[in-house]
Amino acid sequence: MKLSFKGSVAIILSELLVLMPACSHPPKVGAPAPAPPQGIEPLSRELRKPYLELFKISSELQFSNSEIRQMSQYLQKGEDYCVGQFKARAHKLASEVSQAKKQLNRNSGSNGEEHAQRCKIQNLELLESQAKVLYQHAIPVAYENRQAKLELIQNWPSDLKTIKEEIANGSYRNRRWGDVKDIGFRTIVPGQKDDIPLGQEEVRQMKSSGMLPPEVKDQEIDDYVNSVAQNVARHSDLQIPLHVTVLNSKEINAFALPGGYLFVERGLLQAADNESELAGVIGHEIGHVVARHGHQLMRQATIASIFYQAAQVAALVLTGGVAGIGTYYALQYGFYGLGMLLSLKMLGVSREFELQADQLGIQYAWNSDYDPQGFIKFFDKMATKEGYVNGVSWFHTHPPFYTRMVDAEREIMFLPKKEHYIVNTKAFMEMKKELKKVSAEANRREKNAPTLELTKNVKGCAPPRKFEFKPDEPIETLCQSPNLVTGEKSGETAPEIQSGSPE
Repeated sequence: MKLSFKGSVAIILSELLVLMPACSHPPKVGAPAPAPPQGIEPLSRELRKPYLELFKISSELQFSNSEIRQMSQYLQKGEDYCVGQFKARAHKLASEVSQAKKQLNRNSGSNGEEHAQRCKIQNLELLESQAKVLYQHAIPVAYENRQAKLELIQNWPSDLKTIKEEIANGSYRNRRWGDVKDIGFRTIVPGQKDDIPLGQEEVRQMKSSGMLPPEVKDQEIDDYVNSVAQNVARHSDLQIPLHVTVLNSKEINAFALPGGYLFVERGLLQAADNESELAGVIGHEIGHVVARHGHQLMRQATIASIFYQAAQVAALVLTGGVAGIGTYYALQYGFYGLGMLLSLKMLGVSREFELQADQLGIQYAWNSDYDPQGFIKFFDKMATKEGYVNGVSWFHTHPPFYTRMVDAEREIMFLPKKEHYIVNTKAFMEMKKELKKVSAEANRREKNAPTLELTKNVKGCAPPRKFEFKPDEPIETLCQSPNLVTGEKSGETAPEIQSGSPE
């Protein structure tokens, strides 16, 4: 069946609003955090290191199975505690929203008093929505990242031995899509041209509905991103034209719709430290198009079973109904960017699809002479520093971190080595300078104006309060003593991310 744009949005909003069960007996806010086991700090320090460093040093680390098990149990307790704290906050905020609405209905005060009460309700709903996003997705991402690094320390030496054996005996050539010398002449999934009309229609509907973020109006940035993307496309298995659009959105992502329509968001350009990282992400998105993942999703009958329920929820949001305010703020304040969610649902992201796109993207970056570890480095930064904040949507429904990291490193080891790889270019650095101007102007425009008019939000309210995340702080800090700041103070831009930042 064909999945329409409205169907895509409906499924997204349904997932945000109705698919997560409520907690009937939430834990108490401010309960003491679990105490770390004695002697665990040396292992804890290792878990703060980047994946690529752990790949290099894990064989030298000497931690017992007992220490690994203790750390795993401690991490699980920490996740349970952290999730519980924000579940409790969401429950408390929901109660406050209910009480505030009852008070609004009972009182017949002045217009000023009613407006103040509506502003209060609006901000409480923002905080409730934010708390839900944290405990449902962001916090689990942060802890899954820790568990994955623990698994890497424990299992990579054995996995590495197996990989070296496969290279020595030549069996690695028999892997899926192992014929890398034929990139550009092989067919991953036939029928890429059949997806062009579908992609055209989705783009048309997104634009006509006003649901696509505005484009970056800067020719230098457009030309640069297009040149990198077209270069990777020429060295890929893409058999159709690639249409590249740079979106003026703070979300850290790129997404490709069926038929070769690639969208790169401003936040991704801000987050990338060099051209190889950008090329790795673009290669990954081209991999989705080549493997026709969007087409495969649209053939799944399971979509029909939830469409009508989702459409009802979406109708409330799109018409400004009472159910919409939480999603509105979740989108507006960057916990789920619309582009990211659309890409995930319209592409049919699944664990297997992401692993396939990773493999193909690494091959395409390598075939374009880029350092193939650029994608791992970008993923590492997102997981280590931004995974539980601005980049939470990057990991939504994605594969387990360990599987993804090991499969990526394995593919890189299987690729023929090259004498020189492109890591960065002068053109990338010039683009970053130009990007600062575009971002500064976007921040000024967005400061007091919602970027997604999904609901009839209350006008004239003070800047909303929300939970503050500091990317350099461990997740435990957020869980034990969350701070509330106004939107103006916390800022709305995607910060520059430095490689190897501590989690």
